Amino acid sequence: MDHSGHGMDGMDLPPFTLGNGLQWSADPFFLVGCLLALALYGWGVVRLARRGDAWPVARTLSFVVGVLTIGLVMCTKLNDYGMVMFSVHMVQHMVISMLSPILLLMGAPITLALRALPVASKRGSKGPRELLLMLLHSRYMRIITHPAFTIPLFIASLYVLYFTPLFDFLMRSQIGHLAMMVHFLAVGVVFFWPIMGVDPGPHRPGYVMRMLELFAGMPFHAFFGIALMMASTTMVGTFENPPASLGIDPMSDQTAAGGIAWAFSEVPSVLVLLALLFQWKKSEERQARRKDRAADRDGDKELEAYNAYLASLNARGQ
Repeated sequence: MDHSGHGMDGMDLPPFTLGNGLQWSADPFFLVGCLLALALYGWGVVRLARRGDAWPVARTLSFVVGVLTIGLVMCTKLNDYGMVMFSVHMVQHMVISMLSPILLLMGAPITLALRALPVASKRGSKGPRELLLMLLHSRYMRIITHPAFTIPLFIASLYVLYFTPLFDFLMRSQIGHLAMMVHFLAVGVVFFWPIMGVDPGPHRPGYVMRMLELFAGMPFHAFFGIALMMASTTMVGTFENPPASLGIDPMSDQTAAGGIAWAFSEVPSVLVLLALLFQWKKSEERQARRKDRAADRDGDKELEAYNAYLASLNARGQ
């Protein structure tokens, strides 16, 4: 990693001010990935519309915004500043690991794929839809979406990465930096998917357990931010010597990074909690409607049986 005041492409970085605006500096991998994700999602929505099936507009908007947040931090000049400023890198990390996954999951891309993908043409064969179902029900998916795996991974992605030489090693190359950002996105998806994802999955606990899983990981996230804010020395070598043109103090930059990490442990938690409460309410309403329909069909036999039971208890008491 070059700390001489140049970005990875060798060009001087101008002072980071809002007045300069964001310049085009796209990471090719994420640029192609974002465009491909939008194209595939759009294909699914159009396919459903052509056969007369509705797809919620809110889900489409959520997915599109989720992809755009990834593009914002990886396909603009922010990505260059994230290589030399700890605070900007932390914005990238928090957005791509906590905000983007929540928005993507609320877009229900797997549900859309299951409804849009064609089924196998022959009985006994496996088409795209059958292969996706096999993956969803595989042992691999059960492992990587289980809280015994997702919570430790979520925590280790902070402490093991930043408080060991691993971060500096990855930041020495563009491939290492890319692998790290892909890891952040993947960890965020597998952590939040069982908690608030709309899509079906192998691990789907009750709503109370989902809230416990959410709050099991967030305190460690907040402690990580506080540790950065309270540190008396720089924690990672990559950001010890920022370009002179930026005019920033590395310790102040690290403190700002810690504040960003701490803040992001609160905001997404509130969003996920609100989404969980809304899903819980909708689930209770669906169950109530099912019970009402069942009561209409059987003449409310369950209520009659309960009243008969109470009458028998009363008779025995007399």
